[in-house]
Amino acid sequence: MSNIIQNLRQYMQNSEVFILAIESSCDDTAAAVLKNNKVLSNIVANQLIHKEYGGVVPELASRAHQQNIVPVIDAALRKANIKKEQLSAIAFTQGPGLMGSLLVGSSFAKSMSLALNIPLISVNHMHAHILAHFIEEEGFNQPTFPFLALTISGGHTQIVKVNAFFDLEIIGETTDDAVGEAFDKSAKILGLPYPGGPLVDKYAQSGNPKAYVFTKPKVPGLDFSFSGLKTAILYFIQKKKLEDPDFVTNNRADICASIQHTIIEILMEKLKLAVAQTGINQIAIGGGVSANSGIRKTLKEAESKYGWTTFVPKFEYTTDNAAMIGIVGYHKYLANRFETSEVVSKARIQF
Repeated sequence: MSNIIQNLRQYMQNSEVFILAIESSCDDTAAAVLKNNKVLSNIVANQLIHKEYGGVVPELASRAHQQNIVPVIDAALRKANIKKEQLSAIAFTQGPGLMGSLLVGSSFAKSMSLALNIPLISVNHMHAHILAHFIEEEGFNQPTFPFLALTISGGHTQIVKVNAFFDLEIIGETTDDAVGEAFDKSAKILGLPYPGGPLVDKYAQSGNPKAYVFTKPKVPGLDFSFSGLKTAILYFIQKKKLEDPDFVTNNRADICASIQHTIIEILMEKLKLAVAQTGINQIAIGGGVSANSGIRKTLKEAESKYGWTTFVPKFEYTTDNAAMIGIVGYHKYLANRFETSEVVSKARIQF
């Protein structure tokens, strides 16, 4: 029986499978078309209105998704040069995310799946960040099982032991704030506009990472904590501004470099512990914060420094996108992991 299943899977891998993927977990409306594990199109519509409010406004996000979803999906199909009748299945983000945003994507996916009479596939957003490494891209290698995944985003910080495509175990996670929030809140303290994380990275590149020392939280095991670091940064800036009102303006690059250096040290210390505990030295990163240049550089340097094999995704697959939803959809299609129209969106969801 196992040989029959293996032969069937091999046959399906060699055939043409077209997946339309929809991502709408937060403030980006995205659609992609994959042919097997290759991306034919990957379209993202950003919502600039949130900059006015210094963060994502859920109600505005869901309204913008309703406006964007049809033209984004149409653009993805046209760029892929695929007719909707050629699609094998539709994959969508089930969660985690903003409920209003998720419902726009799931409702559209359900309706289109029903209209075309093709399978419906639900995808965990964080699962997708991990499996994005299995998108076939020239110049990018794929990890082999088992490997450790560091998923870092605005809402999540996790170390995941990945045993197989659908066998994932969270072995460490944040006890409070996520690393992306630490970057954004630090940027806000410095008076930088939203989203501030990329700006911290930008200024850090010309600063001294050891100019200022921030106390790193002491959390046992493989878990993380960033709330204390944010507080330490706030008090540090308040104190310095009392001494010199222009302190931030005159020292912005050094401050950003020091903050980024501290965060990277926290992440690397936990990764080194995870490698020691599991004996696995293949490390892959995913999530929006994996776009940070300092984190990417440090992880690549770890190959020669610690003897790790590291995997850094293509930049466009780090932020929220539908291609990563599509690759999970493809592997779920091969495994016949389909949903009925009764499937529900979930703001919080585990693997």
